[in-house]
Amino acid sequence: MSGLTFVDVCSGAGGLALGLEQAGFEPRLLLDDDELAVGTLRANRPGWNVLHTDLMEFDPAEYPVSHDVDLLSAGLPRVKSSASVGRADSRVEERLLEATIFLVHAIRPRAVLIENVPGLAHSAAYQPFRDFARAELAHLGYEFSWFVVNAVDFGVPQNRKQGVLVAIERKWAAAFRPPAPTVPQPTTVGAVLGPSMAARGWRDAACWAAQADRPAPTLVGGSKNRGGADLGPTGAKNTWATMGVNGHTVGDEVPDADFVWDPTLGRDHMVKITPTQAALLQGFPETWEITGRKTARYRQIGHATPPPVGKALGRAVAAALILEPPAPPAG
Repeated sequence: MSGLTFVDVCSGAGGLALGLEQAGFEPRLLLDDDELAVGTLRANRPGWNVLHTDLMEFDPAEYPVSHDVDLLSAGLPRVKSSASVGRADSRVEERLLEATIFLVHAIRPRAVLIENVPGLAHSAAYQPFRDFARAELAHLGYEFSWFVVNAVDFGVPQNRKQGVLVAIERKWAAAFRPPAPTVPQPTTVGAVLGPSMAARGWRDAACWAAQADRPAPTLVGGSKNRGGADLGPTGAKNTWATMGVNGHTVGDEVPDADFVWDPTLGRDHMVKITPTQAALLQGFPETWEITGRKTARYRQIGHATPPPVGKALGRAVAAALILEPPAPPAG
C-alpha cells in the first residue's frame, strides 16, 4: 500500500476509484449526482465516503475530508469539441471540466488526474480546454502531461482510447511517466465471455468464443435522454456482427441450451451481451454489483473508466509522488 489518498468526482459506477484503490490509494471522498451510481458505489464499498451531489454545487469547505489529499481524480462525462458548442448538453459537460479544475484551487492536491475523450489530449478542437487548465493551474505550481491510453493495452478486452490529463506539483512532476502497457497481446471477447456464455448449457458457446477472437469495440453508455441501450454506433454494431453478436440491443440473460445461433438467419439468431458481461468487458471484477434496471446498469458500465486503466494510471501517479523530491541547490 502506498498510503496515498484521493478524492474522486463524477465517480459513476466506480471504475476509476476501484482502479486507484487497487493501485494503493485510499479514498477520502467520492461524489456523483446519479442516484443509481451512488447506490452502486455504496453497495460495493460500504466503507467508502460517498456523497450524492452535483459537482457544480459541491462546496469542499463543508467536507474537511476533501482537504489534504494526494490526488484529485475525475472520469468526466465526454466533453464535446468546440464544433459541438451548439448542442444542448455540450455546455454541461464543459462546465464539469471547469468545475474540476476550479476544485483544485480549494483542495490543492499534489496531483490531478482527469480522464476523458482521446481528443482532449492532442486535438486542436480541444485546445481551449487545455489552455483553460494551464491558465488555472500553472500558476499554482502544477506541470502537465497530456497523453492517450488504450484500455486494450492493460488487459481490458476492448479497444477504448481515453485522453488523460495528469497535473503534478512541480517538485514531483519530473518523476512522472505515463503508464506502459501491462499485457503482451490483446485479450479477446471470447476468452473473457466464453465461460459466462456457457453458464446455462448453450452448446455453441465454445464455437462462438472461437469466433469472438478479438477485443470489443468501445462500449458506449449513451445518454439518459435517448432510448434503450445498444452496443454503440453503426461501425461498432458491424464489428459485433462479425463476432455473431447483436449489437442493436442488450440482453437480459445469456443463451440457454436451446438457443439456435446462426447469424445468417438475422439478429434474432445472434447472441446478446448482458450488462453483467459488459462489465467484464470493462474489466470490472465479477463481484462488482451494478444497481438499477438493465438499461441504467448498462449506461453506468458504458460510461465507466475500466478499473485496470485506473490502476495503471494510479500506479504511475503513485510512483512519482512517493519519491522524495530533489533538494534545492545549495546557496
